[in-house]
Amino acid sequence: MLYVDGKWCEAVSGRTFDVHNPATGEVLGSVADGDGSDARAAIEAAGRAFAPWAAATAYERSAVLADAHRLMLERQEELARLMTSEQGKPLRMARTEVGYAADFLLWFSEEAKRVYGETIPSARSDQRFVVLRQPVGVAAAITPWNYPISMITRKVAPAVAAGCTIVLKPAEQTPLCAVETFRLFEDAGVPPGVVNLVTASDPVPIGDEMLTNPVVRKITFTGSTDVGRQIAARAAQAMKRVSLELGGHAPFLVLSDADPEHAAKGAVLVKFLNTGQACICPNRIFVHRSIADEFTAVLRERIEKLRPGNGLTDGVTVGPLIDNAALDKMAAHVEDAVDRGASLVCGGKRIPGTGCFWEPTLLTDVTPEMRIYREETFGPIAPVVTFDDDDQAIAMANDTNYGLASYVYTRDLSRAVRTAEALQFGMVGINDINPTSAAVPFGGIKDSGLGREGARQGLDEYLDTKVCGIAL
Repeated sequence: MLYVDGKWCEAVSGRTFDVHNPATGEVLGSVADGDGSDARAAIEAAGRAFAPWAAATAYERSAVLADAHRLMLERQEELARLMTSEQGKPLRMARTEVGYAADFLLWFSEEAKRVYGETIPSARSDQRFVVLRQPVGVAAAITPWNYPISMITRKVAPAVAAGCTIVLKPAEQTPLCAVETFRLFEDAGVPPGVVNLVTASDPVPIGDEMLTNPVVRKITFTGSTDVGRQIAARAAQAMKRVSLELGGHAPFLVLSDADPEHAAKGAVLVKFLNTGQACICPNRIFVHRSIADEFTAVLRERIEKLRPGNGLTDGVTVGPLIDNAALDKMAAHVEDAVDRGASLVCGGKRIPGTGCFWEPTLLTDVTPEMRIYREETFGPIAPVVTFDDDDQAIAMANDTNYGLASYVYTRDLSRAVRTAEALQFGMVGINDINPTSAAVPFGGIKDSGLGREGARQGLDEYLDTKVCGIAL
């Protein structure tokens, strides 16, 4: 079902498409297969709803988001189980994501009441300047499959808080999570037309309508850098505002004074987060040569203890990849690395069966000539590179067009600060594998995107600045 203008409806074409469990291959259900005409209807509904929603008080918008937060926590278990079935991540991690998604609803329910303007002194005694912050207008959002609920609330919550209306196209792999999230918005009392959902098996017609429809004034997208570039270029033709959270190629630096065991434990936790299918997962692990053997031994021990399987099974710590194309990419990266001299320490092949499972893998002796050094793997493969001094590590870390997340482990505060300042990334975790929160800005530089999500900066993405000059 689509959710347009406060009503659940079929696609205009009447078509549907099936949704599959990546752990078992079974069909979980079917959803409406929308197209450009459905997107147009949703945009028109959002356009009609914009003026009254923008005129609502900040307290009214805040109350709706607070109710949505309450409902999401009440439904945490059922949402988590659906997420595990549809996306694959272990149930414990799915519960964590639902809590994280709820955090954005609560944070922006509070920030809705903090959209402040200002007054500016004039050089004229008979003039006053007042600066207003007002909603951009209708926003269009496209969200990914790897975090199928939190990526929705991270976009919808600030838009709603700012007074915008929004049309969302979720990933075709995980539409069921989006449907249940929008049922929650409906139950929270979001007025008709303020939030709209268009599910589709083919994102192109939906994206085309979002990019060409003049009613849409803001595009927000999370996904690949290649698609993000296309969206930015086309949005520029109509001067639409954009915020883009794109690919990552995170470095994980273990300096010579770091505790190798502590660093290795952290590396495993963040590398295999969501089966490595997170833009903040480290894709290049740089370890000082003096502690590389000890670090790698602990890394191998902990990787071999990971348990792949269906996320609904107790004790499973690594779920499936999203599809067979992801498996093919894992095989290509491992084959290329080994052919070019890398050592395959453990893992390295598909796990037989109907699900999309890949063995948690450790590669050492990785060099810059290998694809895995240059390309985002987005899977459960940990590549280790050794270095001899801090400057070399920083140079290798920055040797990428991406600039989202990065990590550094050291027991020296001065080295930590100097390294963090030198890393060309939007986020740095210092002895910390989770430098994220609804309260802090999330986003990258270079090919990793434009703009920020979360924090007050996330609200700014949905606000225009207006100056009023008043002659007395």
